Amino acid sequence: MSAPSVRPVSEREARQVAEAAREQDWKKPSFAKELFLGRFRLDLIHPHPSPAVEDVRRGEEFLSKLRDFCETRIDSARIEREARIPDETIEGLKQLGALGMKIDTKYGGLGLTQVYYNKALALVGSASPAIGALLSAHQSIGVPQPLKLFGTQEQRDAFLPRCARTDISAFLLTEPDVGSDPARLATLAVPDGDDYILDGVKLWTTNGVVADLLVVMARVPRSEGHKGGITAFVVEAASEGVTVENRNAFMGLRGLENGVTRFHQVRVPAAQRIGPEGAGLKIALTTLNTGRLSLPAMCVGAGKWCLKIAREWSTVREQWGRPIARHEAVGSKIAFIAATTFALEAVVDLSSQMADEDRNDIRIEAALAKLYGSEMGWLMADELVQIRGGRGFETAASLAARGERAVPAEQILRDLRINRIFEGSSEIMHLLIAREAVDAHLSVAGDLIDPEKTLGEKAKAGARAGGFYARWLPKLVTGPGQLPRTYTEFHPPGHRDLSGHLRFAERSSRRLARSTFYAMSRWQGRLETKQGFLGRIVDIGAELFAISAACVRAEALRAEGDHGTEAYQLADAFCRQSRIRVEELFGRLWTNTDELDRKVVSSVMSGAYEWLERGVVDPSGEGPWIADATPGPSKAKNVHRPVH
Repeated sequence: MSAPSVRPVSEREARQVAEAAREQDWKKPSFAKELFLGRFRLDLIHPHPSPAVEDVRRGEEFLSKLRDFCETRIDSARIEREARIPDETIEGLKQLGALGMKIDTKYGGLGLTQVYYNKALALVGSASPAIGALLSAHQSIGVPQPLKLFGTQEQRDAFLPRCARTDISAFLLTEPDVGSDPARLATLAVPDGDDYILDGVKLWTTNGVVADLLVVMARVPRSEGHKGGITAFVVEAASEGVTVENRNAFMGLRGLENGVTRFHQVRVPAAQRIGPEGAGLKIALTTLNTGRLSLPAMCVGAGKWCLKIAREWSTVREQWGRPIARHEAVGSKIAFIAATTFALEAVVDLSSQMADEDRNDIRIEAALAKLYGSEMGWLMADELVQIRGGRGFETAASLAARGERAVPAEQILRDLRINRIFEGSSEIMHLLIAREAVDAHLSVAGDLIDPEKTLGEKAKAGARAGGFYARWLPKLVTGPGQLPRTYTEFHPPGHRDLSGHLRFAERSSRRLARSTFYAMSRWQGRLETKQGFLGRIVDIGAELFAISAACVRAEALRAEGDHGTEAYQLADAFCRQSRIRVEELFGRLWTNTDELDRKVVSSVMSGAYEWLERGVVDPSGEGPWIADATPGPSKAKNVHRPVH
């Protein structure tokens, strides 16, 4: 059976849907937003914000209990072997209160801060990434967070106590033929009196196989009395007409309870709609502002583990008369893992603390943390496999079978790979962040490049743009980064000098803004098609944010007397490594193969290179590229298995 026709959507309509879901206003300051505009606002992140004493006490108390649980009651090898988290492990997590880490105590949750929630995810994710994914999907994007931000008091009273202790939740947006382009969403929620009738199929429903409660995104048709649009609902997974048709299997996260869920004539009370009709995407994106921090938090945990294994292995493994760590080719990899882990933890802790304090808008910071953490976490795991050599490619079970320590290096590489796709692929994150980075420009000059605007509207936009750029451009010429005595508090006696790195970040911030302005002047409306350029702009911003966070964290640790010397050394190493990457990215803004690549792609897609594909066989099985998702009753066995 062929795949059904998905609702046709023009490119312009797709952009309009995405744009409407964005938070349009900036009510609070943002370090990253200012960074992309060439304004290096170090005062927004330094001194490093600190958690309240009571938050620390409660957080550390829970981490102690969670550590004991991870060490005594999580069998990571069994989860990998059986491709399933044992029911008794999930029940233990419920009893521990782990389902309610982010839920307020008045609903039976633990009420942890974002900082300690992320530390808990890093800890449990190091024991089992599958469990980390289960807890994260439940609390970061599942029912609790949308209800906390947008739910009614009645909804919170009804569902949050369940989510805190007994019920697992899942988030359902993706469909077989709808990924990062939600304008094409096919699942429908048709009003019927005081209810909605839900029909459609959802793919890659993390936690969906075991979930009790679902957040479902569906399209409400416009009709009399109904605004319509993509809308969010809380749906009972046990409702009549809900069928989990398949439990999906992946290269990593083998314990992940991820499936395909079909809705056929599912009746959902209007009281379970989250927010108004048409607000679904805005709810999803706002939820992800802090929810995205969970993935980089687990990447921090992975980096810490990679560092531990690299250190222990490289000390005992000898080559040519000395430990392999003493050979520069291996030592440089260890230095990269150590420095990057320090910086990534700095990024996550800083973003999390700012989220807790709610004094800054962290939508770009969280997105940068997700992008940067996903990419760097994968690289660190890849370097660990290389350091371990053949043993890195060998499974932990095979190592144990022949009498060696069961180090799951190849598993962590497989487990981390999905983070570059989960919750917005790296390619989508580049575009999302780029859109926010150029928001100020589009606010004043967007009408100039909009083909549908009238000459009068373009004239007004030209006047606005002229005033804005007359004030803004001169400020990009000089700044504190050119003065040798700035940021001297980052060069305390007896420590490495980090002040030069911050001066570099300030200069690079202005250079980044100038490059963006030049690109807008050169390509105007075509800039949105220059995804290679925009991706490099974002990657430069990510590196500058990481440099800033690393320096600020090192100074905070020094001031607290907590490994200050070592922290300064790690920050210095990271900043030097990062600066090399930044300079390379700046060079590639204008010297690249983007145009040639586009021509090659055009030739590939036209079949001009099919001769190059000869000489191989394709082991792929038969079947359509995209499975049929035509609405209707399920013909499959329901594999839903709630854990109670």
